[in-house]
Amino acid sequence: MENILDDYAHQNALRDVDTRLKLVLGGGAIIVGILSTGPVAPLFIAVSMAAITVFLARIPGRFYATLLTIPLSFAVLSAGVILFLQGGGETLFALPVGGITLTATTGSADQAALVLARTFGGMCSLFFIALTTPMVEIFAVMRALRLPAEFVDLAMLIYHFIFMLIGEAVATHNAQEIRHGYAGFRNSLRSFPMLAGALFVRAWEKGEDLILAMDARCYDGKFALDERGDGPSPLSTAGVAVYLAAAGAIALLTGGVQPF
Repeated sequence: MENILDDYAHQNALRDVDTRLKLVLGGGAIIVGILSTGPVAPLFIAVSMAAITVFLARIPGRFYATLLTIPLSFAVLSAGVILFLQGGGETLFALPVGGITLTATTGSADQAALVLARTFGGMCSLFFIALTTPMVEIFAVMRALRLPAEFVDLAMLIYHFIFMLIGEAVATHNAQEIRHGYAGFRNSLRSFPMLAGALFVRAWEKGEDLILAMDARCYDGKFALDERGDGPSPLSTAGVAVYLAAAGAIALLTGGVQPF
């Protein structure tokens, strides 16, 4: 399952849309959501980007909702902390806990709602990029932007080894599970260092194998990337421009609108 995000990125309905256009759409939406001073614009971005990802890119809704629950759970906890620690405004309610009283005010509630909306909008925009754009195409865009070749190649190697380490860790962990390596707390303490040590050795061996493979293919310090492309169509470019302009206008017009 470690490759499932990249699988969707290669198979979604927006696969053939220009990569630069998708990056501008997702990155622009993130910037507008962060700069917005009210929660309306980030919520608009969240709903619209989720709709684009599910209905236009045809990503399964249940899988998409499962992805969102992971970051949103942390966002809800952060918003809860802000709700009771940020002051300002009138008191909404007080919650006695032990010997102290936690007080929520209108100012803290507005700040918590803004943080939650920004997180929701940013994650929906980021998932749009992750689920519709393969990483190899993002690397090609980085190369087209004339970023240092060493930086791009290093990013590609890191991306490759992330999945290699995950695969080796899963395989080793499953082998330990079969042998009851995690049956009990004491066995777990003994098995986890063995897993870490085996993973280090396997990573070293995989690195040496990769160097040999690169040398055998006459690696000259620069990975080959397919940078071909016809560019974005005028219609899709206009659509992205209209969307970002609409999101920016909503952010400007609703900056002073607060829920509490």
